[in-house]
Amino acid sequence: MPPNPHLSPSTQQLGCWSAIAATVCALTYDVAQLAEWAGWLGSRGGPESSSTPLGLYVLLTPSLLLGPAFLVMMVCVHRRAAPGWRAWSHAAVAFATIYAALTGIVYFVQLTLVAPRLAQGRVAGIEPLLFVPFDSVLYAVDILGYTFMCVAMLFAARSFEGGGIERSVRRWFSATGLLFPFLALQMYVHGLIWIASLWAITFPAATISLAVLFRRDAPSAAYSPTKR
Repeated sequence: MPPNPHLSPSTQQLGCWSAIAATVCALTYDVAQLAEWAGWLGSRGGPESSSTPLGLYVLLTPSLLLGPAFLVMMVCVHRRAAPGWRAWSHAAVAFATIYAALTGIVYFVQLTLVAPRLAQGRVAGIEPLLFVPFDSVLYAVDILGYTFMCVAMLFAARSFEGGGIERSVRRWFSATGLLFPFLALQMYVHGLIWIASLWAITFPAATISLAVLFRRDAPSAAYSPTKR
């Protein structure tokens, strides 16, 4: 693989590790979501059941950590992009920032306020903050956040120009990005969640491919910080 003139060694390492972190968070969430839908975390099971406090902790802890990992990963993608494609990757960082902010607020509120009070049976006064699938304000904010994540990946896909593993990254990023309408419209058509659930496959595939790409990138020996 030829040297990448746009990438510093520190960016290569940060990009690789943030992609690995995003992969771990996503796969942990995937397993937790399957357990939740199977009713193993105390809910009635299925995608329309509200989570128990245990379910909230197990599901939302990796989700909260995914936000910053994804944002750092996208910043590294932007730093890696060729100059002619940086408008696309910069837009991806902007959308990733919106995603991280929206979902971070939702998950922090759930983990620090809602789940403890739900466990104590003290939900009076916080009813608008309860996380009820398809029927709550914060659920709508959450799927809006993931819509922006998918849009970010759709924009970022344009910055991967080569073949081989770079082509795989581009295709998996695009596949994840194209899920955005199925996320955005779930409040109207609940069944779209089954198509949106393909995220559980396409997103980890994208981040694993990206980690491999960053690992294989060889920064140019002529790299200089002034070229950043």
